[in-house]
Amino acid sequence: MKKKDFIFTSESVTEGHPDKVADQISDGVLDAIIEKDPKGRVACETAVTTGLVLVMGEITTTAYVDIPKIVRNILDKIGYNNSSYGIDSKTCGVLTSVDEQSPDIAGGVSMSVENREDEEARLQSEESEIEKLGAGDQGMMFGYACVDTEVLMPMPIVLAHRLCKRLSEVRKSGEVDFLRPDGKSQVTVKYVEGKPKSVERVLLAAQHNPNVTNKEIKERLIESVIKYVIPEELLTNTEYFVNTSGRFEIGGPQADAGLTGRKIIVDTYGGFGRHGGGAFSGKDPSKVDRSASYAARWVAKNLVKAGIADRIEVQLAYAIGMAEPFSIMVNSFDTNRIDEDKIIDLVNRHFDLRPGIIIRDLDLRRPIYQQVAAYGHFGRDDLDLPWEDVSKAEAIKADAGL
Repeated sequence: MKKKDFIFTSESVTEGHPDKVADQISDGVLDAIIEKDPKGRVACETAVTTGLVLVMGEITTTAYVDIPKIVRNILDKIGYNNSSYGIDSKTCGVLTSVDEQSPDIAGGVSMSVENREDEEARLQSEESEIEKLGAGDQGMMFGYACVDTEVLMPMPIVLAHRLCKRLSEVRKSGEVDFLRPDGKSQVTVKYVEGKPKSVERVLLAAQHNPNVTNKEIKERLIESVIKYVIPEELLTNTEYFVNTSGRFEIGGPQADAGLTGRKIIVDTYGGFGRHGGGAFSGKDPSKVDRSASYAARWVAKNLVKAGIADRIEVQLAYAIGMAEPFSIMVNSFDTNRIDEDKIIDLVNRHFDLRPGIIIRDLDLRRPIYQQVAAYGHFGRDDLDLPWEDVSKAEAIKADAGL
């Protein structure tokens, strides 16, 4: 079957985007708790607006953390430390409203449905408890990998993330001295016979100070950001769009309220792969929205690295309180080199996808989450993330007879 030609667009946002500010605060709170109490249960939501941060949710932990201090440190690190930006790390209000996790949910997570009434199960070994850990909620999670890029991610979202990360780098270093924290990118890639061929369009929206012209903004960002990030061979007849609405002086939480979990496509595959709907940030790894999404990426990436297919999407589904996945699906988009039923057999043989085992095998009970709350959770070659490990690929390849 001939693979069709098409164009595809993905977007990203900078760490100063209001929704990403909220994500980083939620994950900052999670990291602070899990560092002191690895088994703490955290579901932390954040809302930000002009001069105000509200942190709320359900947290059950033996640890004490100073939430206002965490908030102020994160705002300062992002660059919101000037009263003219609408929110200042030193002077903004910080409100907290935190309850403990519902005992009904806690009971389902702590042990599977079959053992919830069995007091003896509470005395079993730690390994047994890990095996019986039930999912924190029902739902379906997707993982995706493809051969578009060296990090086995779709090219549009990889380039969009790198542009936004570069925007923040040149702002913080002073290389481009008129930038402020908020910003967005959008990249359109042309695919020929199913493979990325060129970048058709690049869009940047960059918050800036009042003392710079639109012409200077466009010229500087094309040279210092776009051409710095995107390989020259992809920039053939590329159209550049910078701050298409005109001026972008007011941004961040002053321009738009931010909420945790509103950038789930930015966090994952830029729309290339499907999404189950659950956000990641602020959730400890007992929540399968987070841990099973990481596991699904881990599975998909190892399968692609093994040469099983050029594109793979993995769906995992769970029921609250149950340890075994409700279902497992693999879609190879007609790029598979072995039958898809055999691919699922490989998944079952090489991966144990019970929540407790995922947490153990990926070592998820540690403070690694704030670092992925901006610029994507997947394909991060700048970070050492356990779900990006492909050490299972060789064994899978051998088992598949490839």
